[in-house]
Amino acid sequence: MTVTLILMRHAKSAWDDPNLADHDRPLNTRGHNASVAMGDWLRARGHMPDAAISSSSTRTGQTFAGLGFDAPVSYTRTLYHAGPEVMLDVLRNQIVPCVLMLGHNPGIADFAGRLVTHPPRHPRFAEYPTGAITVIEFDATGWNDIGWRSGQPIDFAIPREVML
Repeated sequence: MTVTLILMRHAKSAWDDPNLADHDRPLNTRGHNASVAMGDWLRARGHMPDAAISSSSTRTGQTFAGLGFDAPVSYTRTLYHAGPEVMLDVLRNQIVPCVLMLGHNPGIADFAGRLVTHPPRHPRFAEYPTGAITVIEFDATGWNDIGWRSGQPIDFAIPREVML
């Protein structure tokens, strides 16, 4: 049996309001467009989440909305700028076989790098730019059975390449 993680960094956010708290920053136009494109890319590749867990930030919420999935989503402040260990703990509470997790750098890049047995062959994987997605498959019966360096990278994409 396998479980699949769709790991996404939020899309490009706006910086035009200096009085806005970081947690409350929305997506900019490019970020909205990238979210839609990445959702289309996931559907075209057959990657459909059963549920999503997301940072409670405005930009991650808007990223999820732009993806256009009907999957139930749970927003948690715990994932806001979380590190890999916290992200793994949150993931281990899931019960569905395919989970979409939305978060922030630098934690999400570190998390992705620690989960996979080997990095995808992509020059931008380590930096994990805004809107980047890695699809990782684990040979496990549930999320409690996964650990570091146990996932096989199935797909990786960034908006700039998907939106060509």
